[in-house]
Amino acid sequence: MSEEKQKVKPFLMFEGRAEEAMNFYTSLFDQSEIVNIERYGPQGPGPEGSVVKATFSIHGQQMMCSDSPVKHAFTFTPSISLFVTCDTVEEINRVFETLSQDGKVYMGLDKYPFSERFGWVGDRFGVTWQLSLEK
Repeated sequence: MSEEKQKVKPFLMFEGRAEEAMNFYTSLFDQSEIVNIERYGPQGPGPEGSVVKATFSIHGQQMMCSDSPVKHAFTFTPSISLFVTCDTVEEINRVFETLSQDGKVYMGLDKYPFSERFGWVGDRFGVTWQLSLEK
């Protein structure tokens, strides 16, 4: 899906870990890539080299992120999560295990009335993911 055609994109705001998160996510999911990165220069306002704005894709779904130069009293919350449909048991197991390392499990990977295999996890960056096996 091209950047021009996708009108709505999730936008994740980090405080200095945007590039680390993008690299982690794009290494974890198939058909994923970092599309572009704009960085702060020596004049800021963020630390030089940190992310002003970046676009990356997961399974072809484009997302954006940045490193906020302003420290906020808030971060990510589980009330919003990224829902990813996995094609195989192996994929959902691998992704769930990797995302849950240094994170928080909200719903364990199991069979539920709405899915043969589902799990909900917050990753080490605080972003929450709902993973479901494609039927």
